Amino acid sequence: MKQSTIRILLVDDESAIRRALRPPLVELGFQVVEAWRGEEAIQMLRAGGFDVVLLDVNMPGIGGIETLRRIRTFAPRLPILMLTVRDAEAEKVEALELGADDYVTKPFSTRELVARIRTAVRRVQAPARAEDAPIEIGEICLEPMKRTVTKRGQPVHLTRKEFDILHCLMSRAGQVVTYARLLTAVWGADCREEVEYLRTFVRQLRKKIEDDPSNPLYLLTDVYVGYRFTDAQMFSGETEDSASDADETEETPGEASS
Repeated sequence: MKQSTIRILLVDDESAIRRALRPPLVELGFQVVEAWRGEEAIQMLRAGGFDVVLLDVNMPGIGGIETLRRIRTFAPRLPILMLTVRDAEAEKVEALELGADDYVTKPFSTRELVARIRTAVRRVQAPARAEDAPIEIGEICLEPMKRTVTKRGQPVHLTRKEFDILHCLMSRAGQVVTYARLLTAVWGADCREEVEYLRTFVRQLRKKIEDDPSNPLYLLTDVYVGYRFTDAQMFSGETEDSASDADETEETPGEASS
């Protein structure tokens, strides 16, 4: 699909944010339609015609979280990226648990935003992958049926739980998987709060799949939120090239935090 056909609904009550985002997105070939309240966005989305939503968390009226909840009742697969402030970890987790595809923290660069938009849209538009199909990202290949993992063609010996963690993350590459969701998927709902336990397993997993575990390339941390496995397109160069026209130093206005 040609990227210029992507139609974005930008939902934010701050006119400064909308004014900052619209020109670079339009220049890159996106079509941008604006809304400033959740109620307005829902009406527009019910009419259809959008490929992705950029949705601010903090808005007057019903707010971003409730808007997300209502959108998901009639558009379960529509890519939705939440626009958040840096210290809003609880809201990020809640949004992801309610079905947001990703979030971008204010202030953010245009390059980062464009990469996240294209990743989310591409993921939804990709043909469904068979659950038992091998997953290959960079130099890592995971085969669900054989429960094997290789790196550069050499076997990587994982424990059962390490394999389950890696499978859960690689099958959702490019997406944040919250701590609670990952713990539930691998250990069950009774272990949703055992974050330190999970971190121990992730540290061990990084030692086995990363060239430099202290500077991971594949298994990334979203601080206080969860983990994400790097999107496959990061290794093909497509994501970097597609965003190269954006000003990587330009940031949206927004509330910064320490």
